[in-house]
Amino acid sequence: MDPPPRYKAPRYKGADKLKGKAALITGGDSGIGRSVAVLYAREGADVAVVYLPAEQSDAEEAKRAVEEEGRRCLLLPGDVTDAKFCRDAVERTVAEYGRLDVLVNNAAFQQTQQKLEDISDEQFDTTFRTNIYGYFYMAKAAVTYLPKGGAIVNCGSITGLEGNKTLIDYASTKGAIHAFTKSLAQNLTDRGIRVNCVSPGPIWTPLQPVSKPADKVAEHGAGTPLGRPGQPEEVAPAFVFFASEADSSYITGEVLTLLGGETRAG
Repeated sequence: MDPPPRYKAPRYKGADKLKGKAALITGGDSGIGRSVAVLYAREGADVAVVYLPAEQSDAEEAKRAVEEEGRRCLLLPGDVTDAKFCRDAVERTVAEYGRLDVLVNNAAFQQTQQKLEDISDEQFDTTFRTNIYGYFYMAKAAVTYLPKGGAIVNCGSITGLEGNKTLIDYASTKGAIHAFTKSLAQNLTDRGIRVNCVSPGPIWTPLQPVSKPADKVAEHGAGTPLGRPGQPEEVAPAFVFFASEADSSYITGEVLTLLGGETRAG
């Protein structure tokens, strides 16, 4: 992408909020996920990154960025639509780090279509299996290991609250993620595991050029009050907030929107 997404957050100063913890991040090779991996490492966590094998070069860059923060990074190539892979990813993370404290469900598939009839059955299935089945598979595998005080942080979207006429299947999965967050939060309260969701508006990530025409990518975020898309490094601190007991120990089941000045959601 030109310009490339900003993910290193040079103005963000770590405060050991996740010191000694281990986090597993799906879709952590690029975009929001990569920035979350960097900030988690800056806060003291070791990180495992799940990514599609085709994105190996992006994953290697994410790994270098985490290691530059002085923490370890485990790369886990695979597909979150595969329940067995999700179980294996969690188990490999625990085997590597001896623990799992935070799960970040972030991997997503998005494809723009102008008409409902243009959404193929295959696209619809891929969107749901990636965006909500994958979250379910990862959470189900992770709760076996997450301790009291552990956290699951899901990535939703403003489209899940307001809908989007050219992202019908994607927006539907994001709405499901919001409901999944609130339901799972209620279910896990007795175990002391918090579940929250970050729900961004338009963010400058590689998800955009692979899912929409170039002219639409150029306009991405222009309609926000701030007049631009957000950067991954502007979203990642919210994921730190929800992962950190120091910041959000009394917060679970929330959906936090980051909308570039827009105050309407729903």
